[in-house]
Amino acid sequence: MSPDKEFDEKVDDKVDEKVDEEFEVRVAHAMRRTTGDFPPHSADLVRRSVGRGRRMRLYAAVRIAAAAVAVVGAGGGLLATGAFGGHGDGTPEQLRTAARGTPTGKPASRAAAPVSGEEMVRTLKSLLPPGGTVSAASGRGTQEGDDGVRPGAELTYTTAEGVSGIDLTVSRLDPGLPYDQQGDGGCLPVEVRPYDTCTTQKLPGGAVLNTTKSFTYPNSDTGQKRWYVVLTTADGAQLSVQEFGGGGEKASSGGTDPLLSLPQLTSIVRSSAWQKVIAALPAPERTPASTASPRREHASGARLTRVLKDHLPRGGTVSDVNASDGLVQLVHDDGHGKNMVEVDVQYDMTDSLAGLMDCDDVPGHCEAVTLGDGTRVKKVRGKSEKGGSAQVWLVDTLRPDGRRVVVREINSFAESAPVTRPRPELGMDRLLSIALDKRFFTG
Repeated sequence: MSPDKEFDEKVDDKVDEKVDEEFEVRVAHAMRRTTGDFPPHSADLVRRSVGRGRRMRLYAAVRIAAAAVAVVGAGGGLLATGAFGGHGDGTPEQLRTAARGTPTGKPASRAAAPVSGEEMVRTLKSLLPPGGTVSAASGRGTQEGDDGVRPGAELTYTTAEGVSGIDLTVSRLDPGLPYDQQGDGGCLPVEVRPYDTCTTQKLPGGAVLNTTKSFTYPNSDTGQKRWYVVLTTADGAQLSVQEFGGGGEKASSGGTDPLLSLPQLTSIVRSSAWQKVIAALPAPERTPASTASPRREHASGARLTRVLKDHLPRGGTVSDVNASDGLVQLVHDDGHGKNMVEVDVQYDMTDSLAGLMDCDDVPGHCEAVTLGDGTRVKKVRGKSEKGGSAQVWLVDTLRPDGRRVVVREINSFAESAPVTRPRPELGMDRLLSIALDKRFFTG
């Protein structure tokens, strides 16, 4: 068995042990496919990708449906201001109290009576435009399932114009975890979802609204369309609704638009009808500080972005920057086509990369050398593992003290997207220069 495949199996074992949810497992597998037979990323990158995967997989949580309201105010009023906006019975303070639980942050007794799955379905149906029919409806209440359950509803909505499958979930974020490691909100980077059209809007009172037009298969711009809206209140309640054109998820291969527009989906998640559900959710227990992972060395996303931009050819444009600790991705266009560039910075990788800094069993063109200071360098030029025609050029460097910098570029704005230039822009020499820049590790 090759070292790369052996490492992949180790990553699989770690992910299977530590995560139970389907979307996290898919994220780990997707990350391995992205790198293919290149040297593996660190477990720290697995953790970061899993965090982003929580937002990516709206439909990986409990399947619950939602169909959308035709006009603002249909099927119940909207809250006055704050997270939901509009007019209605609930005041902003009532909503904040319900979302927050007790002031101590400890688990609180339910502030309202439990909401059943049947009631979730009835509420969703009441918010749908008139004139359609509902079938295949099911719901999950606030007391059903294991800890961390997300109450919601799922149904199929049909009119003379067509059919849509709709899911809705209501949840509360954990105040002890970073926002980007949980929940469904936020726009995903173009490198991950190249065909998404996503907007972010800050609402009065501190709520954030994300609206996205996407596809069931995110690496394609054809097939079934998937539109979704996520509302995150200032106090950590989150309402997510998604809609699939032509029926339920993967039930159609056509490209028809979903029946309900993004404004209609927005009206659903902003309806005051969900206030009772939010109030019935138990406040999550804040993650104890004693269980937090020990502090590790890291290179900030801001620093990585700054250093990488210094190496890019002058006169081009930079877009779609996606940066976090240890990882930055961006798209550079020199006027001759878009080019995705990624830098991954890691520490203490000597043991993890033992036997993996050579060219054994690596497809494509590979060159491995050791520099005078002991830094090992591996250069690889190969095809995209995403099934497209994009080329992936990579320089992987491992310093004697275990610090690792991997620089990749792709002759497109995303690995699964169409080629936008004949070959990657920067070339192997510039990639090596970027990888050897000591500024990635200094303030």
